[in-house]
Amino acid sequence: MDQFKGQHKLPEYWPTRSAELSEGFVHPPLDYEHELLEAIRLGDENRALEALHRINAMEAATLARYPLRSKKNAMIASCTLFTRAIIRGGVDPETAFQLSDTFIRAVEATTELEALHRYEYEMVLQFITVMRQQKENLHYSHIVNLSVYFIREHLFQDLNLSLISRHVGVHPSYLSDRFKRETGMPLTEFINRRRIEESQSILIHTNQSISEIALMFKFCSQSYYTQLFKKYTGLTPKQFRRDGGANTK
Repeated sequence: MDQFKGQHKLPEYWPTRSAELSEGFVHPPLDYEHELLEAIRLGDENRALEALHRINAMEAATLARYPLRSKKNAMIASCTLFTRAIIRGGVDPETAFQLSDTFIRAVEATTELEALHRYEYEMVLQFITVMRQQKENLHYSHIVNLSVYFIREHLFQDLNLSLISRHVGVHPSYLSDRFKRETGMPLTEFINRRRIEESQSILIHTNQSISEIALMFKFCSQSYYTQLFKKYTGLTPKQFRRDGGANTK
C-alpha cells in the first residue's frame, strides 16, 4: 500500500467542514434518509414522497463545481441506496441492478437541472413500482412467477403463450388459465401493460420517435401502440411526452 501514499492529495476535511458550518449548512438528518429508504422497501408511495420532499426542502450539499453535476452525483448516490432498499425488500438483485443502471444512464444524459429534480421523483416512484410488483408476485404460484420474470426479461422480444409455456414447462392452456386466475388478467394483457409501463420512461427521456418505440416493444403498428397506451394511461404517447408523464390516470 505504501506505493499509493502521497500520490493523490485529497481535499482536507476540516477546512471544508469548517466552511460549511460557517455558512450554516447541515446535511439532512439521517432519520430522513432511513424514512425514505424504508418507505421504498415497503412500497409505500405517499410515505416515500413525503420523505423525499422533506429532504429536498433542505439545502443540498455541494458535490461538484457546477449545480447540474452536483445534482447528478447526489442522484447517482441515491439510486444506489434505492437499489439496496428494494433488494432488501425481496426484489431479485439482477432486476434491481438493471433498473439502477437504466436510471444512472438517464441521469447522466439529462442536461437541465429542473428536469433532474422532476426525474428524482419519477425514480423513486419507479423503484416503488418494482417493489410493489415483487409483493404481488409473493402471492403467485411458482409457475406464474417464472412467467412474470421471463416476460420482464424479454419485453423487447416477441412474446407469446406458446413460448412462455415452453419456458416454464407446462401446457399453454394450463398456463393461460392459471395466469389469468392469479393475476386477474390474460397473459397477453399483462405483457401489453408491462410494455406500456416500460415505454413511458423512453418517451420522456429519449428523442426516439413514437413509431420507433412501438417497434422496439414489438407492437404491430404505431396506431395499435397508441390505442393501448391511451387505454392504460388515459393519454396518447404524444400527450404523455408533452406533459412529462403527469396527469395519467
